[in-house]
Amino acid sequence: MNINVLEYISEQLPKSEKMPVLFLGHGSPMSAIEENQFVRGFREISKKIPTPNAILCISAHWYTKGTYVTSGEMQKTIHDFYGFPQELFEVEYPAKGNPELAKETAELLAPTSVIETDSWGLDHGAWSVIKHLYPAANIPVIQMSIDYTQPAQYHFDLAKKLQKLREKGILIIGSGNIVHNLRMIDWKNINTVGAGWDWAIEARAKTNEWILDGNFQNLIHFEKQGAALQNAIPTPDHYLPLIYTLGLKEKSDNISLFNDELIGGSLSMTSVYID
Repeated sequence: MNINVLEYISEQLPKSEKMPVLFLGHGSPMSAIEENQFVRGFREISKKIPTPNAILCISAHWYTKGTYVTSGEMQKTIHDFYGFPQELFEVEYPAKGNPELAKETAELLAPTSVIETDSWGLDHGAWSVIKHLYPAANIPVIQMSIDYTQPAQYHFDLAKKLQKLREKGILIIGSGNIVHNLRMIDWKNINTVGAGWDWAIEARAKTNEWILDGNFQNLIHFEKQGAALQNAIPTPDHYLPLIYTLGLKEKSDNISLFNDELIGGSLSMTSVYID
C-alpha cells in the first residue's frame, strides 16, 4: 500500500477514545426478533460504550480458507439459516460498509494476506446481535472472516495487530458461543435459562474462571483441557471469536462477563466485555 493511501486512511479513521471490545454469545437467530434477557443484556451493554465510528465483527458464520474482509459500500443482510419463521427471513439490517476500514484492517494484518471482498455482507452472527446494540443501523459495519486452517494461537496473535483500531473509535466484536454443541441440545429445555448438562456446567465454570483470571493460554489450548471442553467445543468455529476478543485485551483493561447463562443443555450465552 502506498503512502498516499495510508495518509487517506489515517484521515478517514482519526484517533479517538479507546473503545471497549466485546464477545457476544449470539445463540439462536431467533434472538433477532424475540424479546428475552439476552437481547436486553446486549442493549444494556451498549449504553456503556461510546458511539463507535464503525464496527469490525468477527463472526462464527464466516469461516473461510484464508482471511477476508468485507469492502462494500453497503452490507447486505445474509439469512444464513433454515427452518425458522418467515418473519426472521424478512429482517433487514441496512448498515453501511466502510471500505477505508477494510483497507486499514488488511494493512494492519500484514504480512498475513487479507482479501477485500464485496461478495459477502453481514451474516446472522453479526446482524442478529448488532441490531440490538444499534437498532437504527447507523454505525458502519465490516466483517472479517476466520481462517479455518489456522490454530487458536494464530488467531490470538492476529487479533493483537488490530489493537490500533480501538484507538480510532472502532468497536471490535467477536460473535459466537463458548459452549456450543448443537448435536447434544436438550430441545425440551431449549428456552430454559440455566439448563445445562454436567459437562456444559463444568466447561462454563472453567472457561469463565480462565477468562476472569487472564489465563488465556488454557483457553487458547482448549483441546488439551479435558472431556468437558471437548464436548463444549466439538468444532472451533463458534469459539474462535472469543479468542479474537481476548487477543485484544491490554494489561490495563478490565474484563467482565454478562449474559452468563446456559440454555438447552449444551449452549452458553456467556458474553465478555473488555474496557
